[in-house]
Amino acid sequence: MDQHHYLQRIGVTTDSLPTLHYLAHLQEQHMFHVPFENLDVIKQTPIVLDTERFYAKVVNRFRGGFCYELNGLFHWLLKTVGYDGRLLAATVQKDDGTWALEGSHATNMVTIDGLSYLVDVGFGDSIRQPIPFSGEIITDISGSYRLTLLTDQTYDFQKQQNGKWKTTYRVSTVPKQLQDFQPMCEFNQTSPLSPFTKARLATIATKDGRITLSGSTLTITKEQDKKKIDLQEQDIDEVLDQYFHIQL
Repeated sequence: MDQHHYLQRIGVTTDSLPTLHYLAHLQEQHMFHVPFENLDVIKQTPIVLDTERFYAKVVNRFRGGFCYELNGLFHWLLKTVGYDGRLLAATVQKDDGTWALEGSHATNMVTIDGLSYLVDVGFGDSIRQPIPFSGEIITDISGSYRLTLLTDQTYDFQKQQNGKWKTTYRVSTVPKQLQDFQPMCEFNQTSPLSPFTKARLATIATKDGRITLSGSTLTITKEQDKKKIDLQEQDIDEVLDQYFHIQL
């Protein structure tokens, strides 16, 4: 695996010291260039927790992936370029207030000069920059976010919606290894209860919004403007190529 090839894949042209500014640049560029997608899950192509496989898929084949692939591979890059990073496990809160499989989301924490930040490139429509564990509110085009402390090692990652704070997921700062997510990865790619086995999904951030393919519906969001396009099945491959640069 070559860090320079990876940096080229995400549109980063130069190396830099492991600063907060460079970390934010890496995260944003990653989300602009690498889609969150479950196409292998839908095709029933097994996803194995191995960073070299992730690298071959994301960097060499210009694909995306879901959280284990994207945050697992990004974790390798962060460590390689000199960051103090660790993988974390989080539990997603569903729209109805119930919880997904415990610890089934993989994300990253990076510590710089004694301050820690949540850095997540594998959650689809979410914040595009590091968010401090201090509780500071961070806002970008996707919304306003914060982390709230629950216990010594547990935080709620929250997004502001209609003037109220809604928990997106609950994250533990206990360090994890990639292989710790094996049962969760198996569940999320095979179980009928998994949110990823129901319909195809590909989504990628843009400078002024987001583009999402969900099932056979393409949604193009530019700031406050949202356009939905219903597709025919024969159009899917062309749309994946045009908007996500994915060639299956």
